[in-house]
Amino acid sequence: MFSGIVEELGQVKEISRFSAITCLAISAKKVSQDIKIGDSISVNGACLTLVKKEQDILSFEAIPETFKRANLGNLRISDKVNLERGLKIGDRLSGHFVTGHIDCAGLIRRKAHVNGNLCFEVAVPVEFIKYCNLKGSIAIDGIGLTIAGKKGNVFMVYIIPHTLKNTTLGFKGPSDKVNVEFDIFAKNALGSAF
Repeated sequence: MFSGIVEELGQVKEISRFSAITCLAISAKKVSQDIKIGDSISVNGACLTLVKKEQDILSFEAIPETFKRANLGNLRISDKVNLERGLKIGDRLSGHFVTGHIDCAGLIRRKAHVNGNLCFEVAVPVEFIKYCNLKGSIAIDGIGLTIAGKKGNVFMVYIIPHTLKNTTLGFKGPSDKVNVEFDIFAKNALGSAF
């Protein structure tokens, strides 16, 4: 379980494939502290298990199902990724409840200033839009955000300058794919699309 508060921008150092398994090696100075093999780490919102740690290089294995739902298959060497360690019981919870289980990939349709604020418009498969409630929680690439509106199969979120500077959203724009996880409470209330 995560909060959607990105701790660090990591950098992809290596991508290798062995049969049906893809291995990702990511450099992370902050997130590499106080973790051990077997811990769950949110990588662009996808909950991955740490399988190897060499100083500040973290290695993860992912199966085809992970790539089917998430945008991790689009990653290239040197790309930045949002990283967050799992929540600890007893810590302050700043943000939203984020499971790290990606529901679908979304497509950024528009990135523009609306009334002086930066707004992202993201299209998702139509069967998922029912989970987008005004002022409800949503995670994009592991970033906990609040839904500002929706129209058709597109939802809108506003991004503050701090989030833009400290997450991968600063590098994203129209036509980029993002990992989307809908609010767990909305999914439970309405029933899952699966």
